[in-house]
Amino acid sequence: MIHLEDTSGGAIAATIARERNRLGSSPTGMVLTLLILTGEDTQSDVTAAAVEAARMHPMRVVTLIPRGGDSQTRLDADIAVGGDDGPGEIAVLRLRGLLAEHANSVAVPLLLSDTPVVAYWPGEAPKVPADDPIGRNAQRRITNAAGTLDPLRSLLVLRDGYQSGDTDLAWTRLTPWRSVLASALDQPFGVITRVEVSGELGNPSLPLMTSWLRLRLGVPVTLTWNEGSGITDISLFAGDAHIKVIRAANSAAKLIRTGQPDTTVALPHRDLAALLAEELRRLDSDETYASTIAGIDESECTL
Repeated sequence: MIHLEDTSGGAIAATIARERNRLGSSPTGMVLTLLILTGEDTQSDVTAAAVEAARMHPMRVVTLIPRGGDSQTRLDADIAVGGDDGPGEIAVLRLRGLLAEHANSVAVPLLLSDTPVVAYWPGEAPKVPADDPIGRNAQRRITNAAGTLDPLRSLLVLRDGYQSGDTDLAWTRLTPWRSVLASALDQPFGVITRVEVSGELGNPSLPLMTSWLRLRLGVPVTLTWNEGSGITDISLFAGDAHIKVIRAANSAAKLIRTGQPDTTVALPHRDLAALLAEELRRLDSDETYASTIAGIDESECTL
């Protein structure tokens, strides 16, 4: 790790280039630049997750930590290139004093040329991420409503400020559930007339799940909050028959179908690195997410 004090974005870029040349590597293998805007208390875990995701998507990770409360205005940086930290490049930047208001000016010299840019806010995000100076650099913008003080309210704000290219990790977390439900419905079943979803009080993934089910099935979907973790169970009804998926363990669920033996299906709780890796696999707009967040029921976001 190389530490620079009272430096600049240009000097950081030059240091990365020198270190890359020293190691005999090239930037041509990098597929994107990931800009992370986060606080000091979360930067370590978030950066580590991005580094792990870089093993699947070699990239330059730029973590920007505004520290507006510091008396001195300056830029400090910790830099790593390749090695044990994976195939990518990492720059953790602390923007002290007045510089905290100018994260974009610091980030621009560090953007890899001719590669996409992804912006990620692990906590509180701008009301319209695409209009934020950091967001305007990015083809994709990842938010995390679950990491905010009021996740359900944040989900509504993100709905109202949505622009093509936005996504939220509350949606990414639903991928295993959506896969299990799609697989269950591939088998012969009656006409579904209603759906029930239950899960963790205040978890923003649940209103997204109910919205997606309404759009996909065109039937009433009811949401029940409980003290569980994430989504705890989903039931689909067709007359007297039903399909029920109940989370049974951290990585599995029980699938119950009328007239058939119960089965166990994989339903993993994925870590942040896996969620980021999934989102970085596609850099085009997620139209399913767009229609899903537009369709969330505001009453389900008011506790």
